[in-house]
Amino acid sequence: MTHHHDHNHHSHDHIDDGDHDHNHSHGHSHAHEIQSEMSFEEKVVRLLEHWIQHNDDHAGTYRSWAERAREQHMEDVAAVMMEAASMTLDINRKFEEALTTLTPAQPS
Repeated sequence: MTHHHDHNHHSHDHIDDGDHDHNHSHGHSHAHEIQSEMSFEEKVVRLLEHWIQHNDDHAGTYRSWAERAREQHMEDVAAVMMEAASMTLDINRKFEEALTTLTPAQPS
């Protein structure tokens, strides 16, 4: 079964075999155009934080399906899925780098 996942400006489909294992809700609604009362910098921080969480969720899903592929003796597929998970987390490191330039470390 396939279901549709829609964000206000983009959408994507997920194949669902009844065992859906990524952690964000598909019933959520949010605008990537965050409230206008926020400064541009605050909006960027919120977006980066959102993208990091979203990518973490997807990386976990990729790892889970890689394990399933491995159990079905699809080692090559599993390896590619694990690589995709790693690449997704590499993207997050770039987003985290951007966040550190916007939110300097607080003194302890």
